[in-house]
Amino acid sequence: MSRTPLPNGDSINKLRNLVQAPKPEIKINLSTRKKTYSTLDRIEGVVAVTAPVDTAFDDVEIDFVGTARTFVERLTSAAAVSGRAEAFHQFLKLTQPGLQEHYPEGGMLRAGQTYDFPFIFVIPPHLLLRICQHTVKSPMIRDAHLQLPPSFGDKDLDKSQQYADDMAPEMASVRYGIFAKISKTKMQGDEVTKASLASKARRLRVIPATEEHPPLAVGDAESDYVMRREKSVKKSVLKGKLGTLIMEAAQPQSLRLSSSQSASVMATVMLRYDPSDANAPPPKLGSLVSKLKAATFFSSTARKDFPSKHAAMHDLSQGLHTEQIGLSARCMANVEWTKCAPSKPAPERRDSACSTTSVGTGGTPAPSDNYKGKDYYTARLLVPIELPTTKAFVPTFHSCLISRIYQLKLELGVHTAGLAPSMELKIPIQISVEANQWDDMSRNRRESSPDSGADEAEVDADDASDFFSPRTIRAPSEGFVGRSRIGSQAPIESAELPSDAPPGYSPLPPASARSEMHHRTSGFGMPWPDHTYRAV
Repeated sequence: MSRTPLPNGDSINKLRNLVQAPKPEIKINLSTRKKTYSTLDRIEGVVAVTAPVDTAFDDVEIDFVGTARTFVERLTSAAAVSGRAEAFHQFLKLTQPGLQEHYPEGGMLRAGQTYDFPFIFVIPPHLLLRICQHTVKSPMIRDAHLQLPPSFGDKDLDKSQQYADDMAPEMASVRYGIFAKISKTKMQGDEVTKASLASKARRLRVIPATEEHPPLAVGDAESDYVMRREKSVKKSVLKGKLGTLIMEAAQPQSLRLSSSQSASVMATVMLRYDPSDANAPPPKLGSLVSKLKAATFFSSTARKDFPSKHAAMHDLSQGLHTEQIGLSARCMANVEWTKCAPSKPAPERRDSACSTTSVGTGGTPAPSDNYKGKDYYTARLLVPIELPTTKAFVPTFHSCLISRIYQLKLELGVHTAGLAPSMELKIPIQISVEANQWDDMSRNRRESSPDSGADEAEVDADDASDFFSPRTIRAPSEGFVGRSRIGSQAPIESAELPSDAPPGYSPLPPASARSEMHHRTSGFGMPWPDHTYRAV
């Protein structure tokens, strides 16, 4: 009885390679050494591919991609609306053209040889119109959604940064990155599919330039802001009122992030005291404490309006995360009060506290309901606001799924009888960014070299699909998800390009991604927007 000879070591290796061939190694090398990119910045580099064995391929793709991911968890007594809902939105995709010119002859990557595929991308100033196709309450909201959001909540982007806390919750993130992929076309039955041979992603920090927006119209009863406070001043609890103190402020200018100087602005608080008795002097003031509150709104459905705390409390698909930072505390005991007569308006001078000329705050506050038409007192408090260096502040932004806004809290102590010896204002404040300045600020905060953390910005091939693609998890109930959509409103089966689509827009995602779309808990049921960068 003859015995079949056992294969030698070489035969075993050949059989193992036939079953599972080693993947090509991909390295994404950037020629620019920026830690942070801004609007219209060029991202240049080379994707180096080295195959351990001869590998046949059909396509090499290099994309610059921007994605947003959120999840909302609700614990309610109704089981039908409890659990987690996730949303994924690919709002940007620039594809490098002309890579076929660099393909090796015969479409074969030779073992041990390195092949370079150059790429160049320019960060656009805004997104395509088809990125935001869901219903909105005003064109202003759509304009805000079409602005590039900053990198947000990507805590693993650069672990070498000393202060990388942007106060983002784990429930919301915005990520940018270069994605390289090598694929091979295969036949599965009657369908042609692309099998991924290897992929690599390198994350990048993008902080686009933003302009200061007009001040918010505040005055709604459900508003998150308080621009005016009134307080009765008493000598003791059992005695009557001595007068009414009014504290008022308006939205200050935005905190402009720049490399030339620290982000700072001057807020002005106007005080008015209406005495009940002409002999009653203004009350003594204590400290004025300033705080900055960062609020992050996130949702599993597309937002129709600008976010608010009141709306988030009553919307199961929306979440809110806040973090407060102390800025400064200044003693106001020596503030100078100016006595003003109602019959003689004060001259309109910049240094007059009685002037009705607006000096960034709206001028002298309106009288209280208890004002008897007698002499009153006014004072102006200047409050310097400067961002601390212990946090990484991102500009104010609103996207389809995520919003970041800021609120300035000013708390003034008052020496008077009563249960609340202080007055607090909640004022909206913006943070904006000058063009091409963020990278210099980031570099000044580092003690390491510009190349530090470069390897940490790369994502392995197994993680690349999770970074650039939606997850596949169980779908929540219809009552939790709703009917919101992000992206094209055309049916997924329709491959016709709408007539209003901009050049280079692809109406359908890859077939592999389409198969997952019905399992996405975002409930969009539509392909995410996709646009292609083409050289002119």
